[in-house]
Amino acid sequence: MPRSTAKSSTPSEPTYIYEYPQLYSGTLLKRYKRFFADIELDSGEQITAHCPNTGPMTGVCEIGNRVQVSLSDNKKRKLPYTWELIELHDNEQPVWVGVNTSLPNRVIRNALEQRIFTELTDYTEVRREVPYGQERSRVDFLLEGAAKDIYVEVKNTTWTDGTIAVFPDTVTTRGQKHIREMISLLPEYRAVMLYFINRGDCDRFAPGDDRDPEYGQLLRAAMSQGMEVLPCRFQVDPVGIQYLGLADLSF
Repeated sequence: MPRSTAKSSTPSEPTYIYEYPQLYSGTLLKRYKRFFADIELDSGEQITAHCPNTGPMTGVCEIGNRVQVSLSDNKKRKLPYTWELIELHDNEQPVWVGVNTSLPNRVIRNALEQRIFTELTDYTEVRREVPYGQERSRVDFLLEGAAKDIYVEVKNTTWTDGTIAVFPDTVTTRGQKHIREMISLLPEYRAVMLYFINRGDCDRFAPGDDRDPEYGQLLRAAMSQGMEVLPCRFQVDPVGIQYLGLADLSF
């Protein structure tokens, strides 16, 4: 069974705020029923891996491309492998893109606990999945202890237009609801929409107006009322995930 050849980081190498477990290399054969991906490992073995991404994966699900999967030791799992990464060739250089949508919140929690985001400071406590708003929502993170409590909603972003990261890639009524909830917090609290750009080849961000024009309108309205937008760039590779800083807004 072939293991990824990437080595762990050392003090002289980039700092990872999240490191993957042991990964295995292969080629994507098919994705179907949203949660299943057939993959041929470099050993020649064909597996069906869990696809932890319920969205359309626009521009990301490229049959024949290189992928990385993790292997769980949980004997109760029907699908022991999980699809983690895919290599794309959209821009000048190949880029690894994160597939596992359960990871961004774990990475952001690490980043918040390490005080990596200079835009978010002075809080003393990080809470997760806190009920809030008028539409029975749960915010991803509530940062307490600052002059104003900070509500942070995280959105995984992988679709691109050239080097512009774009969200969403389909109509998202849930995403629309979250923006409305954020607006309802203002101005008593800080409201932050954090876009987790799950690839390192984008330096700008824009809403996906072509796919969900209502989301784009809501986002602009929320920003005009004081909601903050943090399009956070992350470099992803088979070792782990690094923070690169903020992308520029392109709208």
